[in-house]
Amino acid sequence: MEIGSKTATFIILAIYITIMVGIGIYMSKRTKSSEDFMLGGRNVGSWLTAFSYGTTYFSAVVFIGYAGQFGWMYGASATWVGIGNAIIGSLIPFFLLGRRTRLMTNHLGAKTMPEYFEHRFDSKKLKTASALIVFIFLIPYTASVYNGLSRLFGMVFDLGENGGTYIIIAMAILSAVYVTLGGYKATALNDFFQGIIMLIGIGTVVALTVQKKDGLSAALDALNTISDSKTEAGTLGSRFGPDPINLLGVVILTSLGTWGLPQMVQKFYAIKDEQAIKKGAIISTFFAIVVAGGSYFMGGFVRLYCTLDSADTSGKALIQTVDGKPVYDTMVPALIHQALPNLLIGLVVVLVLSASLSTLSSLVLTSSSTLTNDLIKPRIKNFDDKHQVKFMRVFIAVFLVISVIIACNKNASISTLMSYSWGALSGAFLGPFLYGLFMKKASKAACWTSFITGVGISVAHMVLFSMNIEAFSGIRQSVIDMNCPLNLLSPINAGAFSMILSLVLVPIISSFTKAPEDKVVENAFSSLNEAK
Repeated sequence: MEIGSKTATFIILAIYITIMVGIGIYMSKRTKSSEDFMLGGRNVGSWLTAFSYGTTYFSAVVFIGYAGQFGWMYGASATWVGIGNAIIGSLIPFFLLGRRTRLMTNHLGAKTMPEYFEHRFDSKKLKTASALIVFIFLIPYTASVYNGLSRLFGMVFDLGENGGTYIIIAMAILSAVYVTLGGYKATALNDFFQGIIMLIGIGTVVALTVQKKDGLSAALDALNTISDSKTEAGTLGSRFGPDPINLLGVVILTSLGTWGLPQMVQKFYAIKDEQAIKKGAIISTFFAIVVAGGSYFMGGFVRLYCTLDSADTSGKALIQTVDGKPVYDTMVPALIHQALPNLLIGLVVVLVLSASLSTLSSLVLTSSSTLTNDLIKPRIKNFDDKHQVKFMRVFIAVFLVISVIIACNKNASISTLMSYSWGALSGAFLGPFLYGLFMKKASKAACWTSFITGVGISVAHMVLFSMNIEAFSGIRQSVIDMNCPLNLLSPINAGAFSMILSLVLVPIISSFTKAPEDKVVENAFSSLNEAK
């Protein structure tokens, strides 16, 4: 990247950071209570909610990690993941979960998902267990976002081996500053500003990616000429790609997963009214089509811009490899390096930074709120609102420090970190949260079953297949030798399976176990009769 272009990028970044911090300072004067800090006073409108939902959903994990990996593996058919994200992950949950979540959590006085489980199922132990799950498994997701940021910044500024670490630390500090200052409303307002940047940036990158390969038809034809040991010629440019079964696993994990993620459904706790939910559904779906659809569509053409042997003008490899296998997280940075003029790379840097900081801010706010509200507050006497906000601010720092330490270890890929995080969280919470809103007979036993299986599947899969423990090498090899069309080694498929299992297990277990007392259930469902 030329010196002049670097200077322009630094100027853009400086302006961007100044605005972010300025919003945090502005909103800090309007944050008076713990409910303001966690939920914006439950008075957030449709535009801010929709953009906050979308920008929390999509980050460097999607743009750098998933777009590169699945674009390489599935070609143009990776676009289906973005379409699934828009319909299953954005449109449906607004209409299906939005109103009931807003009314029931408000009526029960629940500020977090663990607090919802406590009041809905009359169980403090459920609250404690779910709070621990949230705190532990949001950490790898946060680390994956930092990892994506460091990859892009390392490419743009040629920062060397340790440069990514400095970027990770700087981004942690920046996200901590404005979340600590202004809480939920600062996060939502920043998300709106960052969402505008993401829409413009993605549109620009997608247009240039296709244009440089002589248009869409020519680009698809070129994809169809590519083949390797795992991919037949004619499939990468086809409608459903070379491996539709495992592609479906990606769609399920990244789309259905949002229904059970605390940082996503918490947007419905804070939304203003039912009209805001309806408008928010349309806005968030449009946002997802552009951002997620555009990211995966762009990633589908990554093979046209770089191969395992590609190098830049200095002879440096565009795609990193380990033991002859590509490092997927380096693919989108390589595409950007080839497809975009230097002056526009600054736009991409701010695009990915916007996507990532918005996600990070929501993750750290969710984690610190859960830890303080659900684990610390019940165990300390005279823990007033002022102390609660102070503790949340401290735990923001603690959460970020742990995430940074994990992110600085580059052995785990972005997609692996996110898959285990989403698989454990949504695998544990999806069934209990969804059926808790709709089914009066949903039981505590069913919740515990879902918690144990969701976390258990993710942890077991991680130990057996991702940690390279010598004692389990025989199991890994046996799975490989099965030649199953469904990739059982994939943490993505493990996460998707745990989510589906949660939806199946909760109604089955509830059918023969005891529901909470009638007065508890009726109190929760009486909220649904309240004025819209």
